[in-house]
Amino acid sequence: MQKKSQEKLELNYSDDVIDIVKFGSSVLEGNIPNDIDIAVIFKKITLKQQLEESQKIKKQLELFFDKPIHIKSYDLYSLFDKGNFARESILFYGKSLLSGNYFSESMGLISRVHIFYSLTKLKKKDKVRFNYLLNGKKGKYGLLRENQGRLLSPGLIEILPEHEKIFSDAMKEITSNFEIKKVFLSK
Repeated sequence: MQKKSQEKLELNYSDDVIDIVKFGSSVLEGNIPNDIDIAVIFKKITLKQQLEESQKIKKQLELFFDKPIHIKSYDLYSLFDKGNFARESILFYGKSLLSGNYFSESMGLISRVHIFYSLTKLKKKDKVRFNYLLNGKKGKYGLLRENQGRLLSPGLIEILPEHEKIFSDAMKEITSNFEIKKVFLSK
């Protein structure tokens, strides 16, 4: 399922479509989603045209995914509206089905997750376990290498947004002394 969001899908759509973005629980690795959330971002066209075009796209997407598809239509104004509760998920976690990149990259932003952690209150054996978790042991890769993460400094990891659940679930088994922050970097 995750592979489908990393591939560019061959879809037929009008010139009024800016992007087709997969977001929500289906984007996060380690999740078992019940459905696939899709946002179709349009140029300024009528709501009726947006709904008609979205339904055409939904029929095409149903051929690629084995879960029910929930499709939402937005123009740029409604996407950024304060009342749009999906806004953060679309902007931060959203993956373009047209380019295969994060949607935020089309706006010159790179979304990343920073995990701040402290091992000071851990026993030595748990500090060693944590190191193995991140860096691997006996020829096996750790979370950082498996998931394209980076240790920016002692106590700070940078990862791709879709790996947030994998890291937090694994780290919780050793320590609860960590904090997750979502950041945008400029291209």
